[in-house]
This record gives sequence, structure tokens and C-alpha cells, in this order.
Amino acid sequence: MPRILLLGKNGQVGWELQRSLAVLGDVIALDRAGGRWPGHDAALCGDLTDLDGLRRTVAALQPAAIVNAAAYTAVDKAESEPERAHRTNAQAPGALAEAAAACGAWLVHYSTDYVFDGSGERPWAEGDATGPLNTYGHTKLAGEDAIRASGCRHLILRTQWVYGVRGGNFARTMLRLARERERLTVVDDQWGAPTGADLIADVTAHALRQVLATGQGSGTYHLAAAGVTTWHGYACHVIEAARRRWPDAGWRVSAIDPVPTSAFPTPARRPHNSRLDTTRLQRTFGLHLPAWQAGVQRWVESLPLP
Repeated sequence: MPRILLLGKNGQVGWELQRSLAVLGDVIALDRAGGRWPGHDAALCGDLTDLDGLRRTVAALQPAAIVNAAAYTAVDKAESEPERAHRTNAQAPGALAEAAAACGAWLVHYSTDYVFDGSGERPWAEGDATGPLNTYGHTKLAGEDAIRASGCRHLILRTQWVYGVRGGNFARTMLRLARERERLTVVDDQWGAPTGADLIADVTAHALRQVLATGQGSGTYHLAAAGVTTWHGYACHVIEAARRRWPDAGWRVSAIDPVPTSAFPTPARRPHNSRLDTTRLQRTFGLHLPAWQAGVQRWVESLPLP
């Protein structure tokens, strides 16, 4: 039975991966605190800032696959903590990749649309020129480059606008504000697709099963729900879906106004065009990616009563 090392088990995607990967083999799921595993005396490291600890853990476990769902994701904070972001998003994936190459493991790593500069309106393909606008994007791209340079077999999955049943996210914030305020203002000139953590996890398991069986398919892929919207469109959709489910939940909002990105200055620049072309992923792994609205609707229906 294949042994799979999962890092970042308690994040939005990591939580779903514990479920989706369980059917593939023996999953050793770690968070930053690490842990122990039966048959291994040494403590296992799940802290992406401890590069030597990560190497020792991979060497001890000799997994068939490493799935790295941990990252430094505080986009604005990264502007004032570039060293920490670089260690977590660039050096750690490089260390994992080197360890994976040494033991012949596959490495699954998640990246982001932020590796692109956000220009134009065409969906970004995997081979398009990169050009990050902020520190977070630069560190994630550096992580990709380190993985490729290692020579390990890998799946780099670029995704975007992630939401899930655990942790904070944009959709949860909008539902909270819709019960607190009568008027909301939301950016309407950034384009992308809200992508559920459950979808990411299920696609990961499907793709990993195929590459473990065939040994083929190493590379970079774009993974996002189908369709496109703005943050404003996303907010309107999720609030309306929640209102239909709980019409008497004390909704206060009566207007959701669209505004440009410039209305909300932030330390980190955001790309305007985050559209991702997922053709390569769908063709390689025989997948159909559902519309983003379907995933958001299911997410709303999974929430507890407010």
C-alpha cells in the first residue's frame, strides 16, 4: 500500500485531502506541530520553516508521494515578511523536492494564479510568461522553480480563490458582513473562479492515483472551477444563495456596490486577470471541472444554521 505524506493537514485544502487521499494508501497527515507514526521512533516534522526536519521526515518515511498543502498565504503581510514567506513558499518546497528525488517519491505542490501579472483578458495557460506583482507571487514562483530544478517527479497545481468548510475565507466574510451592514462595497475588476477545497482535493487524488499507476504526467497544471466572475459577482451569488436557504436569518444588507481595486489600497498589488486555462489538466487526467456556482451552492448548503 502506498505511503503518502501530507503536510498542512488542517488548512482548507489539507483538511479535504485527509478524506480524498485516504482511498489511495496509508496517509501520514501532519500539521506544523508534527507528530509521531507507529514504527518510527523519531518525531516527524511538518513545519515548513524547518528544512532539515522536513528532509529527515521524508528520509525516514520513504513515501511514495508527498502532498504539500502548507504555505505562507498572508498576501499583504508577505510584503513586510519577505524572508519568512520565501522560506515557507520557496525554500521548503525545494527541500521537499530534493528529498522526493532522493527517495523516488512524487511531490504534489499547490501554487497560485499570482505567478502571473494579471494583464489582458485571456485565461492563462501553463506555458505563459510569468510576472508576479507581489512578494507572495514571487515566493510561490520561486517554489515552483525549485521543484522543477530538483528533477523530482511532481504535480504543481496552480489554483485560485480557494474556499472551504474550515477556516476563514472571502465567502464567510461576506455572509458575516451581510448580517451586520446595510451596504457593502466589493471589487469588480478582478476576474477569476471561486474554487472549492473539496474540488481541489478530489482532483488531486484522481491525478495522484493516475501518476502513481503510470509513472507519467509530471508537470504543471491549472486547477480551478469552470467559469469566471469578479469578487463582486461572487459576493452577490453567495449572499443570495444564503438568503434563499435562511430567509429569516436577519440579513441587513440591501445594496452590494461594485468598486474598482483602487478603492481598497493594499500593501500587495493584486492581478486583475486571474483566469486559468484548465484544458491541460482535464485532458491529461480525463476530468470535468464543474461550474464555480455549483461548488459555492453546495458550500452554502453545508454550512450550519446561522
